[in-house]
Amino acid sequence: MPDHPACDETAKVQLLCYLVVGEIVAIVRTGECLRTDHLVESARIWMQATGVKCDWQDRLELAQLAAKLAPRALATFNLTSEGSIVELFSGGWTLDYRKPVVREINQFCANELVGR
Repeated sequence: MPDHPACDETAKVQLLCYLVVGEIVAIVRTGECLRTDHLVESARIWMQATGVKCDWQDRLELAQLAAKLAPRALATFNLTSEGSIVELFSGGWTLDYRKPVVREINQFCANELVGR
């Protein structure tokens, strides 16, 4: 039996959501998307926090998709200020799924993964 949860479809959606939000934070704060090394580090942070292990191919695919989706998510959810993105987190870099906008971004990501 594995010592960590598998990277199933639910985990992939959550990782994609986390990476999309990371991209949104970067865009709002700097006007630019995350560099590849920052996306890699973001995926590692998420895996460490959740205990889920996703293989590098899944992480790469999700990181590329996150970069593509972030500008659309930014416009769709009107996250244009640092104040609006701070509200997405419950503390540190943990997304607050109690917030409707976080659940909406997660559903946006789920829809994108299903549509591929």
